[in-house]
Amino acid sequence: MKRVITYGTFDLLHYGHVNLLQRAKALGDYLIVAVSTDEFNMDSKNKKSYFNYEERKHLVEAIRYVDLVIPERSWDQKITDIKEYKIDTFVIGDDWTGKFDYLKEYCNVVYLARTPEISTTQIKANLKK
Repeated sequence: MKRVITYGTFDLLHYGHVNLLQRAKALGDYLIVAVSTDEFNMDSKNKKSYFNYEERKHLVEAIRYVDLVIPERSWDQKITDIKEYKIDTFVIGDDWTGKFDYLKEYCNVVYLARTPEISTTQIKANLKK
């Protein structure tokens, strides 16, 4: 069984998220999604989510392409997760291209194109108008 993992906040879930998760799942048989905890978002990413961690986790768990949701508590947990969950492929959006190449020592690293016409940042900006 080929295992795939991806990471993200997944706030204000939209079809771009679903597209990314569908393409990530197509790279293997089992998809794990590490959803950023509220503490990690605030302390390390300097961002506040509209939905709290439990709500975002519940939404991501409902997507049929997702087999398991785990918490993302730090930037440094990726190698541990790859080893613990026996990951074959790490997937992340292409806006991170090159930033996770150090993981190639442990698994395949794939940068997937984002859905260009939608983003959580764009949704939040539009809501402020």
